[in-house]
Amino acid sequence: MELDNSFYALVALVIFLAMALYFGIPRIVGKMLDGQIQRIADELAQAKKLREEAAALLVEYEQKRVAAESEAQGIIAAAQEEATRFTAEAQASLADLVTRRTKAVEDKIAQAEAQAVAEVRARSADLAVEAARLVLTDEMNKKGNQVVDKAIADVAGRLN
Repeated sequence: MELDNSFYALVALVIFLAMALYFGIPRIVGKMLDGQIQRIADELAQAKKLREEAAALLVEYEQKRVAAESEAQGIIAAAQEEATRFTAEAQASLADLVTRRTKAVEDKIAQAEAQAVAEVRARSADLAVEAARLVLTDEMNKKGNQVVDKAIADVAGRLN
């Protein structure tokens, strides 16, 4: 029988496998593979944990965003309400101011009218007195002696 290269390659392979089994290379390779599998499993677990944390943060930030939007809407509504209230107060204050100023002007006008009427009456009375004085003076110049004689006679008649 002739031994060729294939036979020697087969014998070398069997010897190599026997030595590998003897020195526990499959166990060492198995441990390495188990370690690698465990590391990959740990990384997957950590990735899952990080994903869950990210999902929780996303939910939390979404809730915060909704709360912030709600708060912003509340602030806007409060500002609009306050602006409306300030506008109403300003209008009421303006109306009150206009009413007070109008009343003050009307009072001044009434006072000025009363003063003008009083001045006209005083001037009219002065003119009437002056007119009466002139009329009486004229009458006295014309009929003064007769009036005095008649008044003396009247007084004398009453005394008797």
